[in-house]
Amino acid sequence: MATNVAPLTAFAYHMPMKIGILQLNPVVGDIQGNSKRILEAVRKAEAMGVDFCITPELALTGYPPRDMLLYGGFIHKVENSAAQLATELKDSIPVLLGSVETNRSGTGKPVYNCALWLKDGAVRQSFKKTLLPTYDVFDEARYFEPASDNAEANNILIFKDRKFAVTICEDAWNDKDFWETRTYDRDPLEEATAQGPDAILNISASPFSLGKQDLRQRMLGAVAAKYTTPLVYVNQVGGNDDLVFDGRSCAFDGQGKVFHRSPGFVESVQIVDLNNPKTNSIAKDDLSEEAETWNALVLGVRDYVSKSGFKKVLLGLSGGIDSALTAAIAAKALGPENVLAVLMPSPYSSQGSIDDSLDLAKKLGIKTMTLPIEHIMDSFSETLAEAFEGYEPDTTEENIQSRIRGNLLMALSNKYRALLLTTGNKSELAVGYCTIYGDMSGGFAVISDVPKVLVFSLCLWANNTFGGIIPENIITKPPSAELRPDQKDQDSLPPYEILDAILEEHIEHHKNEAELIAMGYETEVVRKVLKLVTFAEFKRRQAAPGIKLKPRSFGTGWRMPLACKREL
Repeated sequence: MATNVAPLTAFAYHMPMKIGILQLNPVVGDIQGNSKRILEAVRKAEAMGVDFCITPELALTGYPPRDMLLYGGFIHKVENSAAQLATELKDSIPVLLGSVETNRSGTGKPVYNCALWLKDGAVRQSFKKTLLPTYDVFDEARYFEPASDNAEANNILIFKDRKFAVTICEDAWNDKDFWETRTYDRDPLEEATAQGPDAILNISASPFSLGKQDLRQRMLGAVAAKYTTPLVYVNQVGGNDDLVFDGRSCAFDGQGKVFHRSPGFVESVQIVDLNNPKTNSIAKDDLSEEAETWNALVLGVRDYVSKSGFKKVLLGLSGGIDSALTAAIAAKALGPENVLAVLMPSPYSSQGSIDDSLDLAKKLGIKTMTLPIEHIMDSFSETLAEAFEGYEPDTTEENIQSRIRGNLLMALSNKYRALLLTTGNKSELAVGYCTIYGDMSGGFAVISDVPKVLVFSLCLWANNTFGGIIPENIITKPPSAELRPDQKDQDSLPPYEILDAILEEHIEHHKNEAELIAMGYETEVVRKVLKLVTFAEFKRRQAAPGIKLKPRSFGTGWRMPLACKREL
């Protein structure tokens, strides 16, 4: 621990320093557009009187660029864009820019994840990322070469006679005192603070998950206090594929107390005044599970739709709570005029569900279309009559109904050039209570990381927050797929309170059968649930991408084999 570094209140007298926090929402791969976005933000910050600006990690490429980084032509364009950006900012303030840089050493991976110091028309210095995460959704060691162990060259920026320790995202997440362990052999912060910096800068692309912001602030505050050194953290915002970045860039004084926080889930340009911490703003932040989930889903839908080149969406509206929540999120994210809800009643659809769907659409202000499917079901029955002779009706006929609806929705999606949103929740996806090529058809799975119990509480929260946008009957009636007479979800599944609790322990906390039984769950229920989770793996592999909310989610961070025998 460095002891020669004065806290903020002591060194502020010597360092009038205002930093522009550019909390940006880049589009992955849009080098030209991202460069323009950065330039505009710098101009805005300059007009606010800052001394220099900081962008998030990989702001020029967008995060995560993934296998785009394997293409030399892409890297070349990024480097040229960084140089051009430096030229355009020649007469402006300096910028610490998140970007990439070619590894010219001749050994190791071909590219670095770095922070470039743009000043006086050129790239004056490069700071390489040291710690490359390879857990959950991260796979950075696949692409990047880590910084060398020459700490002084790697992470100290001197500007206006002051030292700044420059770190990139994971570099600040390895403090052995906070975690009581150490994941990596090196600690870039420990190396940097040994050189007596006046402040620590951390550029990040830290994805959102429920509860993570509280963890971030406690961890970063503990680091600032440990080294008695102010810390400025700049995070990306926006949705990129399955990931949502919540922003919430922060600054901490030398005692670890937060004295600035940028707003969550929106782009912003903010000032962090290291000389006068009391003048900084701390944005209000609702860390409740429902508020965080809603904000992440709305942002994730808005960005996935727009960044994929769509303007409109559609979805099947069944009268159930899952499709109701999905419709409400879509209307909030995109505007009700850009959402089409399709009712596809069968002979088993209750009039109540139809009425509830129309009531919901009216409350949300979204358009509806009704396509009855009974005659299509009859056509299937006639065509398959001989092939099915001697077989009793079962889930096959139920799945046909779902696949009819999936085909109709995909036809509308193609014709209207509107993205089809699927409406299944995480509980259903976990146990396979969904039909592949049926209700799983679509381009984006909005609530696929929302457990059923949270679906209910989220709808209640939305009604309290936005004024009864979801009809009460949709929330209170027993969940049903309505694929056969008097069908209820609980005919096939344990009560959702029990199911969700088992799934959370198994998926997020890696509890196996014996451990779950030891926790008090019924043996037969546990065995049934785990069997369903295993069998549904092939469905999840073919599911539409969704929005990551939980620390452990299905998607890019879930890497279970298909053809296997699970003895967990």
